[in-house]
Amino acid sequence: MPLMTLKVLLPFEVFAEETQVSRMVVDTAQGAFGLLPQRLDCVASLVPGILSFQVDEQAEVFLALDEGVLVKTGPDVVISVRHALRGTDLAQLRDAVKQEFLTLDEHEYAVRAAMAKLETGFMRRFASLRERSS
Repeated sequence: MPLMTLKVLLPFEVFAEETQVSRMVVDTAQGAFGLLPQRLDCVASLVPGILSFQVDEQAEVFLALDEGVLVKTGPDVVISVRHALRGTDLAQLRDAVKQEFLTLDEHEYAVRAAMAKLETGFMRRFASLRERSS
């Protein structure tokens, strides 16, 4: 039986590279769907969720993924996401995701607030320059 290779890419590294993958399930905006080696080539937009896959006859592996894209060409599946976490126990993975993504959300909120302040200051200065030149 043919098998798949799975590569999960983050912005600055290869997060996971697995060979001998017999099946996987991913979450998309249209719902979860499974991939088997014989499935036709496809591209899918991923939503934050859990990717599960099985290598040979080993236990199922779980990856928590941020939004991203999946591309399947032949036996190769490449997934590109911003953040990912790996686990074999769903409860522990859920707790890790909560902690990791809540920290990211707080950081992103702080960055967005700082950017909004910078943009507001820029617009005020730009407006005052326009008024002076009029």
